[in-house]
Amino acid sequence: MALVVPEKFQHILRLLNTNIDGKEKCLFAFTSIKGVGRRYASLVCRKADVDLNKRAGELSEDEVERIATILQNPRQYKIPDWFLNRKKDIKDGKCLAVFSIFNVLLSVQEPIWNLVLPRILEDCCNTFNLIL
Repeated sequence: MALVVPEKFQHILRLLNTNIDGKEKCLFAFTSIKGVGRRYASLVCRKADVDLNKRAGELSEDEVERIATILQNPRQYKIPDWFLNRKKDIKDGKCLAVFSIFNVLLSVQEPIWNLVLPRILEDCCNTFNLIL
C-alpha cells in the first residue's frame, strides 16, 4: 500500500519544540512529544475533532493550532485531572500536563533536589562538626 501525498503535505511538523514525522498517523505521531502517550494523544485528537486515521502531515494549520492549544491547556477543555501527568505539583498543588524535553526533565529533577539537598547540607555540617 503506497502513501499518496497530497499537495499540502508536511513531512516534518514542529509542535511544542518537537519534530513530528508527517508520515505517521496522528495518534502515533503525537507520542513523539515527550510526556504524551497514546491514550492522551487519542483524547486530544478527539477533543480537537481530528480524524485519528489522518496522517500528521495532512493536518491543516487550524487543526495543528487546536491540538497545540489543547495540549497546553488541557483543563480548559475538560480533560480530567487523573489524565494529566503531573498531579498535585509540589510547588503550587495544581494538576498540570508537562510536555517537551526541558519541562519534563526539570519537573523530574526538582523533587529529587528537594530531597537530596538537605541531606548534602547535613553531611557537610557533620564533616566540619557544625551544628544545624
